[in-house]
Amino acid sequence: MPGNRGVTYIRPGVVEVQDIDYPEFVLKDGPGVHPANVGRRLDHGAILKVVATNICGSDQHMVRGRTTAPSGLVLGHEITGEVVEVGRDVEFIKPGDLCSVPFNISCGRCRMCKEGHTEVCLNVNPARPGAAYGYVDMGGWVGGQAEYALVPYADWNLLKFPDKDRAMEKILDLAMLADIFPTGYHGAVSAGVTSGSTVYVAGAGPVGLAAAHAAQFLGAAVVIVGDLNKERLEQARGFGCEAVDLSQDATLPELIEQVLGVPEVDAAIDAVGFEARGRTGEAPATVLNSIMEVTRAGGRLGVPGLYVTGDPGAVDEAAKTGSLSLRIGLGWSKSHSLAMGQCPVMRYNRLLMNAILHDRVQIAKAVNATVIGLSDAPRGYAEFDRGAAQKFVIDPHGMIPT
Repeated sequence: MPGNRGVTYIRPGVVEVQDIDYPEFVLKDGPGVHPANVGRRLDHGAILKVVATNICGSDQHMVRGRTTAPSGLVLGHEITGEVVEVGRDVEFIKPGDLCSVPFNISCGRCRMCKEGHTEVCLNVNPARPGAAYGYVDMGGWVGGQAEYALVPYADWNLLKFPDKDRAMEKILDLAMLADIFPTGYHGAVSAGVTSGSTVYVAGAGPVGLAAAHAAQFLGAAVVIVGDLNKERLEQARGFGCEAVDLSQDATLPELIEQVLGVPEVDAAIDAVGFEARGRTGEAPATVLNSIMEVTRAGGRLGVPGLYVTGDPGAVDEAAKTGSLSLRIGLGWSKSHSLAMGQCPVMRYNRLLMNAILHDRVQIAKAVNATVIGLSDAPRGYAEFDRGAAQKFVIDPHGMIPT
């Protein structure tokens, strides 16, 4: 049996690459594992040799100490890998298959899965609907920023790439299918982006850039990306977006009017989430209120940005439980539709895979995918936390072509 190493959360600001258990077809006790999940048999699962596993902004929330994540949690929910072993109940996935792993863990059997809401599967997390790898309060499934990872319900969850050699040629793009490309696309779809739309994306981090590129793919006429980070705004300009610097002495409607001639857009996307900042510091409701302000009457708002029910580092007592001061009356008066929550990755990943394989999108370029080794993961977290305009892709086995 091979050894295994994984990226482990130690305390706020500190992650380490440590020796961890090689996966088995049973969920063992450990940091964050719900007691009711301990001992759960996983004969329907598959063990993957991880080819690519990405650092996500959602991981960064935990590493900053902004959640109740326990020390020792193995991180990572964006996984692409090669199957090396399957459980006795797996019928269709085979060793050697190269697959993308949706970050949502789902069973394929419950009401939510059958309705396409794999983000809130009812059978994988005893604490609440929905589960994910390596994430706080998500059932305790071991994270995939590791050399090897286990995926339950393999026949259901894994997206097999049809041509392994062709997939390896585009592996950096395909690595984005586990989370941020479907998540950005979900934000754009939820916001009603279509041919000729004008779109505002709040946040030029990787999810915001993915949402912007997805909006372009959906036919938007103009995509405007707003952020305080000049390097990330330059990255957005690099693939054809308009960029507005929110540190300027102008209101958001004024900045949008400078681009469009009118101070509003057809659709808006919040790709920031609960650690949103204004010019004077953290203001968790500022993005939600701003996108209501600039979206036209009858428009739609997509919110793929993460909001949590427990934030020990919040700026006030209400925000510590996810209670924010929203201008809900403004949204109501403008007849806005708002969609939020985790992206149901399986709703989109096969179609987006086809778009990648047939050169319709260049998502790795849009998010500036940057390959690092597993041992370099702590450096990647630190640089991402400082606002690097990069999407760090961990290559545990040196398999990604240079």
